[in-house]
Amino acid sequence: MTLATALTPIRPAIQALQPQLVQWRRTLHQRPELGFREVETAARVVELLRQWGYQPQTGIAQTGVVAVISGSRPGPVIGLRADMDALPIQELNTVPYRSQIDGVMHACGHDGHTAILLGVAHYLAHHREHLRGTVKLIFQPAEEGPGGAKPMIEAGVLENPRVEAMFGLHLWNDLPAGSVGVRSGPLMAASDFFRCQIQGRGGHGAKPQQTVDALVVAAQVVVALQSVVARQISPLEPAVVTVGEFHSGHARNVIADQATLGGTVRYFNPDLAKVIPQKLESIIQGICHAYGATYRWDYEYLYPPLVNDPAMTELVRSVAQQVVEPGLGILPDCQTLGGEDMSFFLQEVPGCYFFLGSANPSKGLDFPHHHPRFDFDEAVLSLGVELFIRCLEQYGR
Repeated sequence: MTLATALTPIRPAIQALQPQLVQWRRTLHQRPELGFREVETAARVVELLRQWGYQPQTGIAQTGVVAVISGSRPGPVIGLRADMDALPIQELNTVPYRSQIDGVMHACGHDGHTAILLGVAHYLAHHREHLRGTVKLIFQPAEEGPGGAKPMIEAGVLENPRVEAMFGLHLWNDLPAGSVGVRSGPLMAASDFFRCQIQGRGGHGAKPQQTVDALVVAAQVVVALQSVVARQISPLEPAVVTVGEFHSGHARNVIADQATLGGTVRYFNPDLAKVIPQKLESIIQGICHAYGATYRWDYEYLYPPLVNDPAMTELVRSVAQQVVEPGLGILPDCQTLGGEDMSFFLQEVPGCYFFLGSANPSKGLDFPHHHPRFDFDEAVLSLGVELFIRCLEQYGR
């Protein structure tokens, strides 16, 4: 079964947009920008929106863009969101549309998300007579960090008029192109970060008795931190503690006086938000005390868990069933411990965030997200537009 066969339920007006969707995506892919620096990206979005008759608001949370469109009939106010930022990765693909910006790459599909929401904007602008209610199109900066959703909310993007439901999607190379992953409740994990600086007493490598070896202390800490998830959190509660940074020492014959650790914590259960950092610090404190070292501990709550509303999830699932070929599948158990700041929007209003499968191994388009050779099957872009449009049409019915 081919993807083209699976996508036959896509309406002709959206199918006709497919070449344009690819062009928009590739233009964005060539000019990637990091979080809160999406100046050129936002300008391109605004240019297109204005061509279609929108009056977009700009400069929201620095580089965010919001456009509003109302239909010919009264109805709900629904928000759709796409993220615009890229990653600090050097692209290794040799495609004609590869990144032209050294060290920056769209390695997570956000260029595709933006193209899909532009496709929705184009369709609505040309079919306003069929639209019931109002749609807010939210083009968000800085999803990869430090996060653009929260400052956009603080700037009032959910107000005037008040948004009553939200939808978003993520192109997902863990799923085959054309499939949909949607799940009620926790879909993506909280994303927290920590840093710990351990202070010992340095000295000569041949005289350890005169020192407090910060590197050895830190090594003990790294090993012990793994016991938090393995032995202090219920095995029924998914969680991860990862130490991703370890910096200590400058010479082979010198005992280090400092060591710095950095890492991330992931979990679905909000009750663990206080439990895990307390247990981590308790371990660090105990080990440092035993060795005669001191420490400085910083813990940052970046994104909360992303929790889908049951009714909104059922709507997305029913829409996907109308569009996705059964052979490709609608997958309900697609949780990931990856984080997403769409979670802030879903804390404010009921909504659903879902995965649109985008991997196509036969084309070599199955590298994981954040890989320097990441790319996705662009054939799914029109499917993303169709899914969003059907969510708008069928919400509240």
